Amino acid sequence: ALYEHEDPRKGEHQDWGTYVFNYGRNEVCNFLLSSALFWLRKYHLDGLRVDAVASMLYLDYSREDGEWVPNEHGGRENLEAIAFLRRLNTLTHGDQPGTMVLAEESTAFPGVSHPVDAGGLGFTFKWNMGWMHDTLAYFGRDPLHRQHHHDQLSFGLLYAFTENFVLPISHDEVVHMKGSMINKMPGDRWQKFANLRAYYGFQWTMPGKKLLFMGQEFAQFDEWNEVLSLDWNLLEYPEHEGMQAYVAALNRVYRDHPALHQQDASWEGFQWLEVDDAARSTLAYLRRAADGDDHAVVLCNFTPVPREGYVVGVPRAGTYEELLNSDAEVFGGANLGNFGRVEARAEAHGDWPASLTVTLPPLSVVILKPRG
Repeated sequence: ALYEHEDPRKGEHQDWGTYVFNYGRNEVCNFLLSSALFWLRKYHLDGLRVDAVASMLYLDYSREDGEWVPNEHGGRENLEAIAFLRRLNTLTHGDQPGTMVLAEESTAFPGVSHPVDAGGLGFTFKWNMGWMHDTLAYFGRDPLHRQHHHDQLSFGLLYAFTENFVLPISHDEVVHMKGSMINKMPGDRWQKFANLRAYYGFQWTMPGKKLLFMGQEFAQFDEWNEVLSLDWNLLEYPEHEGMQAYVAALNRVYRDHPALHQQDASWEGFQWLEVDDAARSTLAYLRRAADGDDHAVVLCNFTPVPREGYVVGVPRAGTYEELLNSDAEVFGGANLGNFGRVEARAEAHGDWPASLTVTLPPLSVVILKPRG
């Protein structure tokens, strides 16, 4: 044993046939820390991702009784690994300010992205694996059945502000016979593209940072293959060109409007307008900037039929203008909503000062903002 434990109960990953670093040895930790700093200093990486953090944190990870050794307190936590991760994050953030260290961590271990001096592990962000699995399952269903799984869209908000989350659609989801993102979508060719645009629109407007893997931004049909180039030739076709333009537009809107990103880690930045309309598979919510008056309204329709006369309460009467419509013709949509300027009539609507009445396009996400 050199870098790993001699005891296979501590030194082997049974799932993957690989070794586990012995984080109790200074030589091993120094090697890993030096490696991390090398990538950040020498190659100026924006950040590092630590894979399978759960397998580091728990001594009984993927092990049955008798196949693991408790820590000195009799618990299942790997105290040496926890100390190493805190040291890694303290060192990298101190030595290379502005760089990120992201945790792919699949359990409810507390404080993964909380500061070390507050008892956390100190990661910049944590991948939201629960959101990814729930939403992939939802958007992979025939829209006819989505009404029975509406909670897969809303459940993530129960814990969305416990960590600094990234909403990831990563390499793991488009390899090993899992299919590309566009091929995960149900329906005919038009529905597949509309579904994927709606999924990305939902991702971009939910609290949390965004991650796509290469090829997803123009809806590559084939699974990703590390020995082949991406299928850039698909951009010769309008649907793929439209998808690329749509992702670029999402990025511009996200960057230019603080309401969509400024308060990602707080309920102050998010409010449901309509969360229980499972029968029609629609959602509506507000995103707010630090200036509470600066807000955007997000309207989602996850069925392939338009929703005419859709009414939702809004904080302000007046004229709402379209920031983005996933059904726009320029992105390959049918432009059935015919948005542009949408007036919010100042009439009673529950606790809201005004109500907004629109036609929601099929399989779409629309982002509106009060004018002026």
